[in-house]
Amino acid sequence: MWTNFLLALIPIVWLIFALAIIKMPAAKACVIGLLLTIILAIFAFKLPLIDTLTGTLEGALMGIWPIVYVIVAALFTYNVSNESGGIKIIQDVLSSITTDQRILVLIIAWGFGGFLEAIAGFGTAVAIPAGILIAFGIEPIKASVICLIANTTPTAFGAIGLPVITLSDVTGLPVNHLSFIVTLQLALLIIIIPFILVGLTDGSFKALKGVFWITLLSGVAFALPQISVAKLVGPELPAIVGVICCIAVTVVMAKMMNKKQDAATAEPEVKHHTAGEFLRASSPFILVFFFVILASSLFPGLHQMLAKVTTAFPVYTGSGAELFKINWLSSPGTLILIATIIGGFIQKMSFAHMMQILWQTIKGIWKTAITICSIVALAKVMGYAGMTAALATALVKVMGPVYPIIAPLIGALGTFITGSDTSANVLFGNLQLSAAKDLAVNKYWLVGSNMVGATAGKMISPQSIAVASAAIGQEGSEATILKQVMKWCLLYLVVICLMLYAMGFITGFL
Repeated sequence: MWTNFLLALIPIVWLIFALAIIKMPAAKACVIGLLLTIILAIFAFKLPLIDTLTGTLEGALMGIWPIVYVIVAALFTYNVSNESGGIKIIQDVLSSITTDQRILVLIIAWGFGGFLEAIAGFGTAVAIPAGILIAFGIEPIKASVICLIANTTPTAFGAIGLPVITLSDVTGLPVNHLSFIVTLQLALLIIIIPFILVGLTDGSFKALKGVFWITLLSGVAFALPQISVAKLVGPELPAIVGVICCIAVTVVMAKMMNKKQDAATAEPEVKHHTAGEFLRASSPFILVFFFVILASSLFPGLHQMLAKVTTAFPVYTGSGAELFKINWLSSPGTLILIATIIGGFIQKMSFAHMMQILWQTIKGIWKTAITICSIVALAKVMGYAGMTAALATALVKVMGPVYPIIAPLIGALGTFITGSDTSANVLFGNLQLSAAKDLAVNKYWLVGSNMVGATAGKMISPQSIAVASAAIGQEGSEATILKQVMKWCLLYLVVICLMLYAMGFITGFL
């Protein structure tokens, strides 16, 4: 067991060493990591050659569809809005609410980013807000780090609740109660993260002076509605309702603060725009919201109709293989592209001009595409070869009765490897359920810990780092971003491991 554990650890150790220590470009590091994983899968874990190669191909295809596809669509939305002048109008409107970068970070990275994660996921919550923050004068690397940290807790119920729904499907636990438990486990984190974002904006926690209450309410207004909706409705709407309440409370508080501002210290007057101008400028984002919501499981008739337009074919040749599916119409990427093109027409841009922007967007992320395809292929091969399971099983065995304190680390490991909370739940959901039964602890609490841990791994996943570097137009900056975000990820993990263990012990769940 321990031999397999150490061998399975090699690709992960390599990625951390290459990206964080020797600062190798992410595309190169991930390709080398993939080659190492292939060699280990074939020679150490005895995965047949054809299964290894087809597993690699399946991972690369999954990297392209839907992940790279969605990233291209999200960046296209921002680029079209920027070219049309829409971003400038949005910037002016937000500036009329406040010019305080600390509050703008709460509205854009935490609120709007959480909204994008709730309805679409797949990197949109990092790609779009980072660009907007840069437009407000926030340094690019700092903007990317802020967005990566903000895009943690919202991912549990991202893409209309997909990660929690998948965790329920994998484990067989009732989805509504599982969703409620996860929201309880996330609540304190949701309140803490806005404080971290504000501190990062100005470089220290002294930045909280004057904005403590708005920062606190920005978290509380997200956490409490999310708990209520999960309890009463289920997994599809908690993040959406929570983030809308968060944005509304933050904006109202910001406007109240603006009114109290002394005239002598008031910020320079910003250009004002009519409601029509703002709606026109925001039209791509508004349409993205409506299209993704309409195509989601909240509207089953339309969802099923769009889902039928699917191409499915076999790729992986091993046991347990599933067809690789391309959902042409229901993919968030397609919905975002269509919304952006319509929004571009509303903003009086020609189709030819938009296609030029799209082509430039595609050309600009080829290194990111290589990184993502490599890391998803690596994750697939590790899963098929049993390498991922070897890592988790060894941790369960060595920790014994105190395993619950490190249960979130398993979820974080899954997201670090795969870049997806949903995939982390597929990989380790049943492992957590089995551990809960063996240890005679509350199965909802331990399985939910996997979901909470998975949100931590999201911020340092090579896939997320690649999206962040592409979003700020600085491919090659992955090592710098990873180094800055790593310390926050470690703090996040320490907090959730201790917090969930203590909460579980106090409540009698553990």
